[in-house]
Amino acid sequence: MKLLTICFAVLLLATFARSYLFSFRAQAPEDYSGTGPDFVLTKHLSGEILSEGVIFGPDGRMSNSFTARMVGDWNGDTGTLSEEFTYSNGTSQSRKWHLRLGPGNSFTATADDIVGEAQGTVSGSTVRLSYEIILPERSGGHRLTATDWLYLTEDGVIMNRAEMRKFGVKVAELVATMRPVQ
Repeated sequence: MKLLTICFAVLLLATFARSYLFSFRAQAPEDYSGTGPDFVLTKHLSGEILSEGVIFGPDGRMSNSFTARMVGDWNGDTGTLSEEFTYSNGTSQSRKWHLRLGPGNSFTATADDIVGEAQGTVSGSTVRLSYEIILPERSGGHRLTATDWLYLTEDGVIMNRAEMRKFGVKVAELVATMRPVQ
């Protein structure tokens, strides 16, 4: 029984180490300082943006895909990012982020389906945004913890990857592109 307990403890420790040290969650903004091109919120989240993406469920299979039309508008240190989503399952969704630049490379964001304020950090060619989101009732109305990473490429395309978790367990992942409409 003692050996079984030790094996279980080692398994738990290995799972914890993998989850926090060798995965998507292990990234930190400092990992990308000095990378380029520099992500400038007021520039790269401004004007019309077209996004296309997929959402994966807890089993790793694609559960939905979407297109979104976004419009970013800035006035000094405050801005909005309006999003109009059309999903492959026939549903649609609107969201309007209210962004406020903070000290250093920090910013905050709010939206109707976000609990409190999302906390953001810009570092080199990346942006990390952490928040709690409440899903629409048709999607279960769950309250999830989300970590969103945006990666700016040389040609101005933004790659977006996000994980959503409930009770620390990954329940969804989003992968999308965001490109300025020319």
